[in-house]
Amino acid sequence: MNKMIMLLLFVLLSLVGLFYTNISLTLVCIGMVAAFIGTLAGGGGLITLPAMMLVGIPIQTSIATNKFSTGISSLSSIFFLLYQKELHLTSIIKYIALAIVGGICGSLLAVSLSEQTMNYMACVLLLLALVVTLKNKAWTEVPDSLEHQAPHFWQPFFIAMYDGGFGPGSSTFSILHYLRTHHTYIKAVQLTRVLLFGSCTGAFIVFYHTGFIQWHYAIAMAIGSIIGSQLGLIVLPYIPLKIAKTLLTLIIILLLVQVTLKII
Repeated sequence: MNKMIMLLLFVLLSLVGLFYTNISLTLVCIGMVAAFIGTLAGGGGLITLPAMMLVGIPIQTSIATNKFSTGISSLSSIFFLLYQKELHLTSIIKYIALAIVGGICGSLLAVSLSEQTMNYMACVLLLLALVVTLKNKAWTEVPDSLEHQAPHFWQPFFIAMYDGGFGPGSSTFSILHYLRTHHTYIKAVQLTRVLLFGSCTGAFIVFYHTGFIQWHYAIAMAIGSIIGSQLGLIVLPYIPLKIAKTLLTLIIILLLVQVTLKII
């Protein structure tokens, strides 16, 4: 109940702020829906980038805005999870630092690679992700003892690097990675918010210096993304694993279709 009251208070304050600053409610709604879906299974970029371009925002500005809003919403998720004692700062700080470096490296690398090359890479990775998802018959509801083994940092780094430079499916890849390392679905989603905060922060540092950020777009998207991500975290414990797996598979297929169409 306290969670819902806090969220409703934030929504009310946000709407008052929007009224006085004339920021587009359309972008707030786009950010809210995308963050809600993206929190649970990834694929928020399926909604945000096409929707922003549809309302006339240039692609470079759309990408920079998406990185800012996702980073801010992920930060709000981290605060929420720390407050609920679902995460501990000492255990996640290394992932944040790693992801920031990965996000910076990815965004710098993206400058030297063509969009076509990135699309081919995304297509291959998404096909692998689909195979892994369908092959993994049993998701766990309780943590496996193997979870406490030494963590592998190279996979989160490359996921953060991919997210910083391109992005389609990065949340989904992260959720799958943590599921494969014997975390529960809920914990995988929570750790993915940590990883995304780092990668989006690193990427935003680069995009900010390119001059593509437009603050009135970015703030509106960030407000919607915060609301959507908080709603996603609230309903997360009540989602059956079967539905979560179906949603994750559907998101991967939709991402595959989107990337394939770009290649064609």
